[in-house]
Amino acid sequence: MVEYLRIGIIVNTFGLKGEVKIKSFSDFDDERYKKNNEVLVYFNNEYIPFKVNTYRVHKGMNIVSFVDYDHINLIEKYKGCDVFVDRSKIKPLKKGEFYRFELVGLDVYNQEGNYLGKSIKVEDMGHCTNIRIEKEDKKTFLVPNIKEFIKDVNLEDKTMVIKVIEGLIWK
Repeated sequence: MVEYLRIGIIVNTFGLKGEVKIKSFSDFDDERYKKNNEVLVYFNNEYIPFKVNTYRVHKGMNIVSFVDYDHINLIEKYKGCDVFVDRSKIKPLKKGEFYRFELVGLDVYNQEGNYLGKSIKVEDMGHCTNIRIEKEDKKTFLVPNIKEFIKDVNLEDKTMVIKVIEGLIWK
């Protein structure tokens, strides 16, 4: 069974030549949108393959065009659609490195082994990313996604251990 990974959403068209603005939920956008790479656009309950023609970044947004979609009228109907890749085509990372999607849904503990909550989202803050943790009372807090705070990630056990400092978690 093919499994797909959501890498972005088409938020708008860009100009008249068929380019689209894609808000990214991915790592390595420059790799995902290399010329001739295939992405899938989810439209009308099906995954439609698109071949990348061009890619660039403009004001923090991915600007992408696809082969055979060279006019706004051909691409406009895909505004609001999610963009995916085949998960099996994602290259493995080095030991200790993780894709953003792998850091979501983990049970989070402090270094003493006390359960703190579940990781629910990885948020891009411009210069760094943070992991949003939801406590059992549904309140959330952010942990910087850096080795000083993220002490261990075990994908097999679906756990993460973080260093808690004063002020990190609000009551």
